Amino acid sequence: MPVIIADLGGTQSQYTWVITASLLATAVSTPIWGKLADLVDRKILVQLSLILFTVGTVIAGFSTDTNMLIAVRVVQGVGVGGLMSLVMIAVALIISPRERGKYMGVVGGIMALGTIGGPLLGGFLTDVWGWRSNFFVGVPFAIIALVLLQFTLHLPKPQRGTKVSIDYFGIVLLAVGVSTLLIWVSMGGSQFEWDSATSWMLGAIAVAAIIAFVVVEFFVKEPIVPMSLFRNRTFTLSVIASIAIGVSMFATSVFLAQYFQLARGATPTESGLMTIPMIVGQMGASIIIGQLVSRFGKWKGWMLTGAVLATIGVSLMATLRYDTPFPLVAVYMFVLGAGLGMVMQNLTLIVQNDTSPTQLGAASSNVNFFRTIAGTIGVTIMGSLLSTSVGTYISDGLAGFTPTTQDEITALQHLSTGDVPKVAELPETIRTIVESAYGNGIADAFIIAIPLAVIGIIAIAFIKNKPLSTKNAAEELREQVEESVIEVSEAEVGASTGVIRLVDGESAAPSTGSVAVLEREESEPER
Repeated sequence: MPVIIADLGGTQSQYTWVITASLLATAVSTPIWGKLADLVDRKILVQLSLILFTVGTVIAGFSTDTNMLIAVRVVQGVGVGGLMSLVMIAVALIISPRERGKYMGVVGGIMALGTIGGPLLGGFLTDVWGWRSNFFVGVPFAIIALVLLQFTLHLPKPQRGTKVSIDYFGIVLLAVGVSTLLIWVSMGGSQFEWDSATSWMLGAIAVAAIIAFVVVEFFVKEPIVPMSLFRNRTFTLSVIASIAIGVSMFATSVFLAQYFQLARGATPTESGLMTIPMIVGQMGASIIIGQLVSRFGKWKGWMLTGAVLATIGVSLMATLRYDTPFPLVAVYMFVLGAGLGMVMQNLTLIVQNDTSPTQLGAASSNVNFFRTIAGTIGVTIMGSLLSTSVGTYISDGLAGFTPTTQDEITALQHLSTGDVPKVAELPETIRTIVESAYGNGIADAFIIAIPLAVIGIIAIAFIKNKPLSTKNAAEELREQVEESVIEVSEAEVGASTGVIRLVDGESAAPSTGSVAVLEREESEPER
């Protein structure tokens, strides 16, 4: 990312928005995909989301400026929103909660490998073939995945007897509310003053749209975010924990590359290699703890441990400096990664375990939605803080500095534009000041995540320790349908008996009408 933004002439604000645009689209689309999964064919939705992501990725590889890249990242984000929620829903339909832990552990491990390990491969590709190759390397895998999905994925279709109803008004309000909120948060204090007409207008629009969205969700036939879910304590507390943990997860993936390349002067390849402790911690904990949850059926102790480790991890990250010994940085990353690996996938698991299968898609996707939206807002705020603090640290560091060479003059002119610098090309006298500024600025940004991580511990502590079910969602759906049929049949029989007693009395022979009812019951025993 630092190489891409520097090559396209982008600013620190645009750097943040390349990330935020994708996260915003992911956040807004996640509950929509989840709700659609309760209404229409899930297999088609999985394939569509993969196609959207792949097309957006390929176009991103041809970006000519930062604004184009930001726009195409929105398309990528919509596809990611589907993949993140639909994969979990597919697993839930096939695997019981008791067995689901190990499968979700594998999924979580692969997500950790992709999220944190992406920079490892990406750095190598950037150094060898240029940054554009990052956007093309995944295409063959996407094609293979589409073929495998077509021939091997078999999911039960939603049991819907009525016409599908989609909450289009809610979608618009959600998109407007969240987008305006992020624009307000990211640009306030830099593009406009907080106490200005523009600021008040954006804040008012965001609040009004979000309130209107909540009101609409109470009355529409098929809400994107069913408010009834919040009556479930497990869901509500899991959402709070997801919000708290999501900031740490997204902030780590966004700011680690900046720390290693801009604060420590590493190349993209070196930056990727430096993230290996994070990969080991997150992927290892996700897979191992997933296996243990499936084997013993115990989840709460592991999740509490993970939340504590995540809190310790972000606290350690807030102490980073440009010259912090790398072994210490590796320990910090491993602790944070292990904590996130223990918590992230298990939050979705326990919500699915305590939610009706008819709302499986909405419940699963909304946990991801709130995690993503919190991560997006958190990263936006942290990026804004980073941009401001880096500028302040550089100004303080250069106070009284007098350039003596043309290279120093050119470097100072470039720094004054606010663009992300190419640290390796800076004169040594200025380079140390810039690296120190980014080291301090990134550490300051992580302070925001500490109180949120503490809230995550408290939320998980109060989630009820419900045993994991041994039935998958498809089996539970079939049982619900069978129970409904039995209830209807019993109601009909009771109603028929009532007719006999009302018309004929206890001792009289049944009337012709009543006999007809009894004969109908006998002729349809299965019903």
